[in-house]
Amino acid sequence: MSRSLRSFLCLMGLTIAIAGMVGLFSIAGGLEKTVSQTFGKITGIVAMQPGAPIPLFSRIPRSWGEEIGLIPGVAIVNAEIWSRVNMIEGKPVISPPRFLFGTEIPTRLQLKHGIYREAIYAGRFLSLEDQGSLNTIISKQIAEQHQKQLGDTIDVNGQEMTIVGLYETGSILLDVAIILDIEMVRTITRFDPNSVSCFYLEQSGNVKNDELVKNIKNHFKGRELASWQPTSLALASASQSNILKTLLNSIDQSLKGNSNEKLEKSNERQLKNKNHTEVQAATNSPKEIEKESSALDVRSASDWGDRLENFTADLDIFLGLMTGIGVLIAILSIINTMLMSVIERIVDFGILKANGWSNRDVILLITAESSLLGFAGGILGGLLGLLAIYIVNWKFANQVHLYASPGLLLFGVLFSTTLGIVGGLYPAWWTTRMTPIDAIRRG
Repeated sequence: MSRSLRSFLCLMGLTIAIAGMVGLFSIAGGLEKTVSQTFGKITGIVAMQPGAPIPLFSRIPRSWGEEIGLIPGVAIVNAEIWSRVNMIEGKPVISPPRFLFGTEIPTRLQLKHGIYREAIYAGRFLSLEDQGSLNTIISKQIAEQHQKQLGDTIDVNGQEMTIVGLYETGSILLDVAIILDIEMVRTITRFDPNSVSCFYLEQSGNVKNDELVKNIKNHFKGRELASWQPTSLALASASQSNILKTLLNSIDQSLKGNSNEKLEKSNERQLKNKNHTEVQAATNSPKEIEKESSALDVRSASDWGDRLENFTADLDIFLGLMTGIGVLIAILSIINTMLMSVIERIVDFGILKANGWSNRDVILLITAESSLLGFAGGILGGLLGLLAIYIVNWKFANQVHLYASPGLLLFGVLFSTTLGIVGGLYPAWWTTRMTPIDAIRRG
C-alpha cells in the first residue's frame, strides 16, 4: 500500500490478462452451448452429400428418398432444399446470413417432433393448402430486423411472400430460415428438379440410431455421387481435367500416322482389357464391396456433437496460445512489483529476521502479498470479462453468442491466484539469501 500506484498498475495488468482469457474462452463456450442447444432439439437424423459441411452445400438425388423410406427403422422421410438469401426488401443480406428453407409439407406435418412447428409463437405452421403458394414462416429475428408482423408481405429475392407464421427457437443457428413449400423454393432458386439438399429422417424407434445410420450408409455403398468440395478445388479439378483432355487429344493426333494394322491390334488389346475388368468387377467378393465408400453421409445429433467437440478442442488450443501472451506479461508484472517491494523493504526484513523471524515467515509474508494481488486480479478480471461478454451478446445478439461458464470463472480466479503465488516466489527466495546484518548493512 505504500506504493499504491505501482501495485494498482500490476493489478490492472493481471486483471486485463484474466479478462482476456475469460473473453477468449467464452467464444468456444458460447459455440459449444449454442450447438448443444440446437442439436438437443433435433431428434431425427440427416442424410446428405458426403463431405458437405451443412445441407446448404449438399446435392443428392431426389429419388433416393423412396429407397430410404423402405429401410427398417425409418418412419418419415422429409425432403429439404436450402438456399442462401441474397436480398430482403431490396437490401443485400450479408450478416447475419438468411436462408430459404423449402420443406416437403405433407411429410413435414407427419413428423412427431418438428423443430420449427413447435417453435411457432404467432400465426400457424404451413399446411397442405400452402403448397404451390408463397405463404411463408419467418423467425422473430428476421421479423424484427425488417419490422414485419403476422399478415405482412416480405420481399425475398424479388418474390413477394405472405407471412402466415412467426417462430423462435432461441438458437442463432436455427432462427435464420424463411420457410416455404419445397417446390416454390425449387422454382425461385432454379434448383435441379431431380435433386434435393438433404433428407430429414424420423426414426420409428425399433432400431438404434447407430445401427440405423450404418444400415442407410451400407444401402448406398457403391453408388456414384461425387463428394462435395470447395469451389476453388472444383475449379482446379476442372482445369486439370481440361489440360488432360488437351494432352490426350494431342497424343491421339500424333498416333494417326501409324498403320491401320497397329491400330487394330491396339483396339483388340483394349477390348480384352475392358472385358477382363468387367468380369473382375462382377466377381468382386463381399469384403471388397464393404470397403467401398457410401454415396450418402448420414448424421445424427450425436455425430454433430462429436464433430463440434473436435473443433472446439482445436479452438481451445489456439485460444490458449493467445491467452498465454497476456499471462506471461502478467507474471512478469507481478515479479517486477514484488521484487521492487522486497528491495525497498530490505532493511525491514533484516530487522524482522534479527528479532526472530525465520526465512519461512518472510517467504509466507511476501507470498501472501503476491497471492492477494493475484486473487484480486482474478476477481476483477472475471467481472470485467463478464461485462464485456454481456455487451457483445447485447450488441450482436443475432450474430454471436458468448458464454462464460461458472467453471471458467472459478478457473480464472484460481489461475490468477496461482500466478500471484508463483510471481512472489523468486523475490521471497531472493530475500532469504541474506543474513539479517547483510540486509541492514545493504539498506
